[in-house]
Amino acid sequence: MARQGIAPEGYLPRVVDEQVERYLEIFGAVEIAGTKWCGKTWTAREHGASVSYVDDDLDLARADPSLMTLGDRPHVIDEWQLVPRIWDVVRRSVDRERGLRGGWILTGSSTPFLRTNKDGEAPSHSGAGRIGRVRMHPMSLFESGDSTGGVSLARLFEGDFEPCLAPDDTRELIDLCCRGGWPEAVGSEVSNAQTLAREYLRLFFTESVPKAGKDADVAARLVASLARNLGQAATYTTIVRDMYGEEDGTSVIAQGTVASYLSLLKASYLIEEYPGWVPPTRSRKRLAVKPKRYLADPSLAAAQLGMAPDALLRDWQTFGLLFESLCMRDLTVYARALPNVGFEPVRYYRDDAGLEADAIIELADGRWAAFEFKVSEDKVADAASSLLRLKRKLCENQRARVREPEFLAVVTGISKYARRTSEGVYVIPIRALRA
Repeated sequence: MARQGIAPEGYLPRVVDEQVERYLEIFGAVEIAGTKWCGKTWTAREHGASVSYVDDDLDLARADPSLMTLGDRPHVIDEWQLVPRIWDVVRRSVDRERGLRGGWILTGSSTPFLRTNKDGEAPSHSGAGRIGRVRMHPMSLFESGDSTGGVSLARLFEGDFEPCLAPDDTRELIDLCCRGGWPEAVGSEVSNAQTLAREYLRLFFTESVPKAGKDADVAARLVASLARNLGQAATYTTIVRDMYGEEDGTSVIAQGTVASYLSLLKASYLIEEYPGWVPPTRSRKRLAVKPKRYLADPSLAAAQLGMAPDALLRDWQTFGLLFESLCMRDLTVYARALPNVGFEPVRYYRDDAGLEADAIIELADGRWAAFEFKVSEDKVADAASSLLRLKRKLCENQRARVREPEFLAVVTGISKYARRTSEGVYVIPIRALRA
């Protein structure tokens, strides 16, 4: 429920709204963390009663962090990570008031627990049990009004599905990839939205990276490599070769340095890493499989590659990578809203024989579903067959004791009908999907 006074006018409801309200009833404070410009402050204000902007009162906040906690509750503290001691003040305040729920909402676009700020500061305590974390992403197509929402991910896990129609315009889908899920870009011309994405990257390279003690050129080269290898479990060797065009890039930059820059990108929510999935749950292979990496939004990849919609119309392979990135963004948003999802809401599957699934969603109760992403209808049959092979391979071995998936789905781009095939595989246009 919105509180009078600071609720933003024209707020577009977000999938995380329900989770924020639930966490305010469970925890003494709630942190909304995620990519810069993805709408965290507006969402916090929608659920808050008063607000402090740390960047407006930075000197005061550093001198006395407790001042940032004052105000009607739930009190929003925006960009708290600029003064990490605020976290400790909030945690201690929660400890002092037994039974306190929903006292503060903190927003942040980087994680001081993974890296200190420029002054070498970091919170002294995780806040476990006191501060609940809600992870936020750029807007999904359903949130921006570009999906009909005719197919619910949550209802698919309950066996509830109804065929429906979805928009299938090719140029519109390409435009949506280039526009991205930035609240400020919704309703904008694609060219203006792409300027926003380029500015996002420019500010990250020229301001955020130096503040973290890193080199802007190295970060830009790394992001360019990740944009080229969207959805790939690229090794450090591959990344270094991309960055410097040498057979042995370690003569220019050490792999340990690449790892430290990747940590910065993760801490800043600029990239998302998706771990591999191997049944059963306790398999050590889950820890050994290299993660796949995507930029936080497909528009960032388009911006980094310097590709506008017209260029993508002529380069179907690159558009396919951006479409996959779009699907992973949306599926992650929807999966995080599931009431029984695990710590890693979305994973991927790939075995030594080359059998794969672009995404796996596994719930805490052991139920799971597998997804393939295909831009157009002509690849649907192959994708469905691949998913069925995966099901047979994993589930027909009695000794493996792998439960059957709740469902298999091919998520499509240029496709008009959400339907169920004769073999039981769902075909779901991305512009029909919701949480």
